[in-house]
Amino acid sequence: MARILIADDEEDIRLLIKILLVRAGFDVVEAVDGQEAVEKAAEASPDLILLDIRMPRMTGLEALDVLRAHPGTARIPVVLVSAYAHDKDTRAVLEEKAVDYLTKPFLPHDLLGKVQTLLGAS
Repeated sequence: MARILIADDEEDIRLLIKILLVRAGFDVVEAVDGQEAVEKAAEASPDLILLDIRMPRMTGLEALDVLRAHPGTARIPVVLVSAYAHDKDTRAVLEEKAVDYLTKPFLPHDLLGKVQTLLGAS
């Protein structure tokens, strides 16, 4: 069973994503901000991280930099999830550090399809 880390400061979004992924058979770990995402990624060794861009304490982009700099988390695929994922700065970051992005609001089947594709699941 693949493990996915969800990092989002919006509780409703985390819950929606968690329910969707658990029902699809994934193990889910949650974080409420970028700092906690970095800590939980190091502890839980997820197979994929869904990372919101705008969060308190440490943004998703800052967390992504930390994840990429640490040998234990550098190769974990990261999908940025944000209402702001279409701006040119975010696209530039994606090209270098994240495997994909998903724009809020998203359809549940779009999220699940992306996760399954990235993890090679069906």
